[in-house]
Formats: sequence, structure tokens, C-alpha cells
Amino acid sequence: MRAVHEARETLTADFVVVGSGVAGLRAAIELATAGTVLVLAKSDFRESASSLAQGGVAAALSDEDEVGLHEQDTLRAGDGLCNREAVRILVEEGPARIRELITWGTRFDRSGRKLAFTREGAHSRSRILHAHGDSTGREIVRVLLQRARRLRRLTLLPHAFTINLRVDEGTVRGLEFLDERSGRLCRVDCDAVLLATGGLGQLYRVTTNPPVATGDGMAIALRAGAVLADMEFVQFHPTALAVPDAPPFLLSEALRGEGAVLRNSLLERFMPRYHEAAELAPRDVVARAIVTEMKRTRSDLVYLDLTALDPEYVRRRFPRIYQTCLSYGVDLTTDLVPVRPAAHYAMGGVRTDLEGRTCLGALYAAGEVACTGVHGANRLASNSLLEGLVFGARVGKAMIADRDAKATSVRRRLSHPARAEATALSAAPCASPDPVRAAIQNVMWEHVGILRDRQGLLEALDQLDRLSPPPPSTPERARWETYNLWLLARAVARCALAREESRGSHYRSDFPYRDDERFARHSVYFPDDTVRFE
Repeated sequence: MRAVHEARETLTADFVVVGSGVAGLRAAIELATAGTVLVLAKSDFRESASSLAQGGVAAALSDEDEVGLHEQDTLRAGDGLCNREAVRILVEEGPARIRELITWGTRFDRSGRKLAFTREGAHSRSRILHAHGDSTGREIVRVLLQRARRLRRLTLLPHAFTINLRVDEGTVRGLEFLDERSGRLCRVDCDAVLLATGGLGQLYRVTTNPPVATGDGMAIALRAGAVLADMEFVQFHPTALAVPDAPPFLLSEALRGEGAVLRNSLLERFMPRYHEAAELAPRDVVARAIVTEMKRTRSDLVYLDLTALDPEYVRRRFPRIYQTCLSYGVDLTTDLVPVRPAAHYAMGGVRTDLEGRTCLGALYAAGEVACTGVHGANRLASNSLLEGLVFGARVGKAMIADRDAKATSVRRRLSHPARAEATALSAAPCASPDPVRAAIQNVMWEHVGILRDRQGLLEALDQLDRLSPPPPSTPERARWETYNLWLLARAVARCALAREESRGSHYRSDFPYRDDERFARHSVYFPDDTVRFE
């Protein structure tokens, strides 16, 4: 990697958004109506979990659906831990955000002139909108980026790795980031910072998340003095491609929504034994069933079977998934597809209120990095893109209102020219494999995964303590990513150890039942490594 220049460049903006997925872009568009906005993307503007989202976005827009039904399904999936007000906001404001996207040019799939809806696990109605078959996130990001690029006061800066927040007397005043194209360490002074950095899937050895999903937003917030909530709740997607030398490519839940079934290594269909909804059971149920069947049959995978579906329909409905699987020698229409669970989504994150405010002044969070409690203990399928749209817009409005309410606020102009994201990368990250990162991922996969118990969690914490990487003394992205992962691994393991029950995506084999008397509360993880339930 290019050497880092010691000289610091100072930029100024009214608002800084860290992250360029759906939540960050939607907030940035809102913020640009009231001031200058700098959007920092860790990679380019195409590499985000939002862009990879296949299945779709849930909204009560069909003739057979109701907002109240979407609310009930979300609460049921959240297993008693959803913030009901957050859920109400999600389902009530969601349809307007989808109509807004359509007005802006989003091309959702249609059946004739009507929007086409499909069903996914734990939904009582077909309410999942999709685009280009299985590229919904990519289409939404395309439209948001297109709109963002047209805004004069909004600057998109790629390959900018945020290292630290600058905090003074409990209020965030700006941040530091590494411009990986130039190797220059930069400082930004601003009125408010929004973290929209996505999740932490890279905590685990097997994940559907992109390489950039190292939980940086959660970690820098924690290091700055913010608190995290519900960190024990990590959702594992049941069906990731399990082919040697292939990445764990996500096979959308919409495949099962269209009729695909799961079979074990003995080719037995097994999901009806585990849940009345069979393949359309909540994700945590399906993931645990798969792990149980893998252990029972002494296999490291199960199979997704689409062979009963019309081949032409499968190719048309899931073009991206079909072509990707085909490139690894698997034909969805004729082959049984080898799959296994993979770490997918964090329900926990930086604790916020319903407008994205954190416990630090001028620091906000939205999307997967945040925890409003909207997902409870287990996210309902296809609610994540909707969350990004709804709460991205809300936090943008809140940041404007809060800034305007401060009599001493000084408006700033962005002091550097906008730089197009098409610029060639001159300092691409090229770090060699990190043994500490690999060790963290192995510990988390083995002891803090789908099935947990006290002994394994204590072993995980012991191993993490022995790894204990020091805070990096230089602004190198790879070192900071590893340190951030280590901090979050401890947070997840600590919260999992403290929650002595099974709920949603958190399953303790030594406490296999839900305990509402003791644990119908949110875990809160503090910077001093303590956990409380509130």
C-alpha cells in the first residue's frame, strides 16, 4: 500500500455521511436540501451489502395486503424484542418511500402494468417487490446514486476509510479518514456525522457480506464513547452456496418463496419436521434446522431443490443467481444446489432513537450499523432495504432540524472540489492475509455462531483476550479493520454470554427457552466492556 503522508488535509462540510448504501445515500439526498454534504465510501460506490441485496424490499402496497399485517409479521419475526414504535414507523412510512423511488426512476418488476410481488419466509402476504428478478438492491442504489450525483452540494468521495471520530465534550466535531487513492490522512470539520457503514459479517469465517463489512461504524462509535445494543443477535442466512473454491454466494429466500425445497444429504425434505411453515419459516428456524440436519447426517451441507419449478421461469425470475451458480458448475434448473448457512445480518448496532440520534451529540446512525430495535431478535426478510430508506430519510430530516436549532451553528461550504468516483484507484488495499483476523473469524464461527453455550462463549472470550491486538499506531486500513473486528467480536460474545435464554437468532443450547421474565429487554454494551439489560 502507498505510504501515508503525515501532512493532513482539512476539509469542511455541513454534514458528513460515512457509507454509501441505501441508508447513507437516502440520508445524503435529504441533507443536501439544507447544506453541503460529504459522502465517504470505504470502497467504490458499487460495493455494499445494499447493492448485493437480491430478494427485494417489503412494503404493504398490494391489493391483498395491509400495513397492519406487515407490522404483525415483523413483530412476530422479532420474537418479542421489537421496538413497536420503530416497527410502526417502518411499515407506515415504507410505502411512501417506495413510491418515491418509483417516481425517481426505480424499475421494479411488473406483471402487466401492476407491480409484481412475491413472498418470503415469515410473511403472511406476498409483499416483496423485486427488480431485474434478483437485483433489487443494485437497482435501488443505482437510482439513489443517480439522484445524488445531480445535487450540487453533495460530494461523493470513494476509497475513503474512516478511522476515528473527533469528539469534544461529548459532541462529535468531525472525523479523520484515509484517502487511499493518495495515501493522505484527511480531517473533516462538520456540524454532524451520520454513520451508515452497514454490518459486521466479516466477523465470521463464512459470510454473505462483502469484504468491506468489517463493522467499522460500530467500532469507531464505541471507541468514541457511544453504546451498542443487541449485539448478540446476528442473523445467519440459511442458504449460501457451498461449492469448493466458490464464495458463499447468497441464494435468496425468494427461491424458497417461489417453491424451492430443502433436502438433507440423504435427499429427504426435512423442514416440515421443524416448522409448520416449512421452508418459509423464519430464518433463524431454517438455519438451525439445517445445522441440525448436517450434524444428524454427518454432512457439511444440505441441498436446495428447484427442479420441480419451470426452468424458463427460474432463469427469468433469478437471472443473476442462475448465472452465478452456473459459473460454478451448478444449474439451478436441473441440479440440487449445495448450500449451508452463512453470517448475514446484524440486528444490533449503535443504539439510536427513532431519528437516528446516538448518546453522543451530533452523531447519528442509520441502516444496519444502527439499532433502533426495529428488527428485534430476528429481522423479517426484505425489511432491511426498507429500513435503510425509511430511517435514512428520517435521520436526514433530524440532522437538519437539530443543526438549525443550534443558534451557534456555522454553515460551511465544502472546501475541496468534488471528485468523481470513476477516478482510477492509485492506492488500492493490498494487505496480505492477516492471521489475527482469520483467528477472530474462526473463534466466532466455532463458538459464537448459530448454536451457542456458556462453555463455548467463555472459550471464545478467552481466545479473543489472548489475541488482543493493540490499537494501530498508523492509519493503515487493514490494521484498523482487524482491530475493529476484535472489538466487535468481544461485544457480540459478551452480550451472548449475558443473555441466558434463546430468542430469535440467538440460540443457547444450555438455555433453550425464551425467558421473558428476565430477558424481554435489550442488551446494552458499553465502552468499558460491561453489559446491561434495559
